[in-house]
Amino acid sequence: MIAFIDRYREKFGVEAICRILGATECGFITSRGYRASKNRPASARSMRDSMRDEILVEEVKRIHQENYSVYEARKVWHAMRHAGWDVGRDQVARLMKIAGLQGVRRGRKPVTTRPAARDDQRPDLVERRFVADRPQQLWVADITYVRILTGFCYVAFITDVFGRRIVGWAVAPTLHTENLPLLALQHALLSTGVSRNKGGLIYHSDRGSQYVSLAYSDALIMAGVKASVGTVGDSYDNALAETVNGLYKAELIYSKRIWESVSEVELATMGWVHWWNTARLHEALDYRTPAAVEASYTHPTTTAPATV
Repeated sequence: MIAFIDRYREKFGVEAICRILGATECGFITSRGYRASKNRPASARSMRDSMRDEILVEEVKRIHQENYSVYEARKVWHAMRHAGWDVGRDQVARLMKIAGLQGVRRGRKPVTTRPAARDDQRPDLVERRFVADRPQQLWVADITYVRILTGFCYVAFITDVFGRRIVGWAVAPTLHTENLPLLALQHALLSTGVSRNKGGLIYHSDRGSQYVSLAYSDALIMAGVKASVGTVGDSYDNALAETVNGLYKAELIYSKRIWESVSEVELATMGWVHWWNTARLHEALDYRTPAAVEASYTHPTTTAPATV
């Protein structure tokens, strides 16, 4: 009530506010009581709480800033608990409000799929079941675009479903196979050591022309990877890859209206992918990082498969 009067006293006056709200001896505070409370020295407990809030607000600001300023209260709370702070989720939400901080929401993903000119006979081996019980069992791939000063550039991601780790990515000024999705695939094969897969790795994408080319198909065959595709024009058939694209846009790309160049996007994307894989807390992974989930795979009983 004191805070309410503080907020409106200049506009309405203390006496008027107390009178309208029904000041009584056993009810709302009187104008005399209000002035007495303002002159009363703060208690030792309130001073301790105030000092602790000041310390925690700075910690909240640090964690929020170190995570691309995208965490909402729940993830800041988990991050603070990981850092050893004994705080409640509602307390973190209050501290974020004091600091003027908020998370970001994922927006709609732009369409980048170009239908293939020839028939695509590849099967759908996933059928919307984006679940894996080990690394290198199921990868999903998709492409999005970023506005730059000279037009657009394009970004391809390949994500391992088990731990949500981005295993391959590429940035290019065009959608040509040799410059973008094939480069991302080569990066994924190199970063994971999959040169000749014998574990039945499935590679799932949409039916865009970039994923149908002979060079792309040959690369998958040479690596022993099974190709899988969703139906035409249905984002749910590649939902996890769509989610990665949407979060990438919300957490990094939308922080600027227009990016200057392909090189600037590539450098920023490299930093974001590293953060995504090693530091970002994923709700679907029980607020763990992809790196932590993959590291725990040596103890399968403690690792739950990731789902969309």
